[in-house]
Amino acid sequence: MKKIISLFVTVMLLTCTLTGCGGSKEAVATDGSTSMNKVIGALGESFEADTGITVTYNATGSGAGIQAVQEGRCDIGLSSRNLKTEELEKGLEGTVLAYDGIAIIVNLNNPVSDLTVEMIARIYTGEITNWSEVGGSDTEIVLIGREAGSGTRDGFESITDTEDVCVYRQELTSTGDVITTVASNPAAIGYASLASVKDTVKPLTVDGIAPSEQTIKDGSYVVQRPFVLVTKADAELSESAQKFFDYVTSGEASEIISNAGVVPAN
Repeated sequence: MKKIISLFVTVMLLTCTLTGCGGSKEAVATDGSTSMNKVIGALGESFEADTGITVTYNATGSGAGIQAVQEGRCDIGLSSRNLKTEELEKGLEGTVLAYDGIAIIVNLNNPVSDLTVEMIARIYTGEITNWSEVGGSDTEIVLIGREAGSGTRDGFESITDTEDVCVYRQELTSTGDVITTVASNPAAIGYASLASVKDTVKPLTVDGIAPSEQTIKDGSYVVQRPFVLVTKADAELSESAQKFFDYVTSGEASEIISNAGVVPAN
C-alpha cells in the first residue's frame, strides 16, 4: 500500500512540474505578414486577457506564413495579400480580416507631396529616375521595396501593374526596415503598411487622396490590400485556435482592428 501511495505522489509531483500545477497553458501560433504585427498584437493581447489563451506571432512574411500553414507549423497564417490560385488548389483558404492602405513614403525633407499611380509605376520601373521629373530636387531617386514573397510587395506591384519589372536599389525583409531606410535617405521612396507608418517619414497623397481609414473604406485611396487569415480548408483548427479565429472575425473585435489603423472587414 505504501508503495502505491509513494508512486501516486511521485506521479502527481511530476505532473505538477510539467504543467505548473495549473495545466499546460493553451496557445495559438500565428505566422506570416510583418505588416500585420500591430493588429495581430492588439487582438492577441485582448484575446489573452479574456480567455487566458496565449497568441504567438512569428513575423516571417506572407509567403512564409502561407507555407507554414501548408506544412502544419502554425495554426493560422497571416497574409497581406489574397491567396493565389495555386495556393487555393493546395487546400488553403483565406478569410479577410481587414483592409490596409499601402502608404507611398518619402523622406521628411523631400518636397514632393503627391504622385499619381502612373508616376509611381514609372518611378519603380526606372522610367523616371530623378526627383526633378516629378517636382522635386535634382536628385537621383533611390527605390526601396520589399523582398520577393512579401504581401506588401505583391499588393503594391499588382496595384501599380509593375510585377517583375521594378528596379529596386534595396529589397528589405520587413516593413520596419523600409521605413527606417527611407527615413535616413533624403532621395529614397518606399512603400509600407499604413498602420505601421510613423512620423519619421512622409506618406504621399496618391492622385490627390491621402491614405486614411475613411479613404480606404470608401475605396478612394486605391493603393490598398487585404489582411488575410490563412487556414487549411479540409482540417479543423484546434479548440483554442478556433476560439481565436471566431473572436477576431466577430464584430466584437472591430474596434480593436480600427484602433490598430486598419479597416475591419466585418
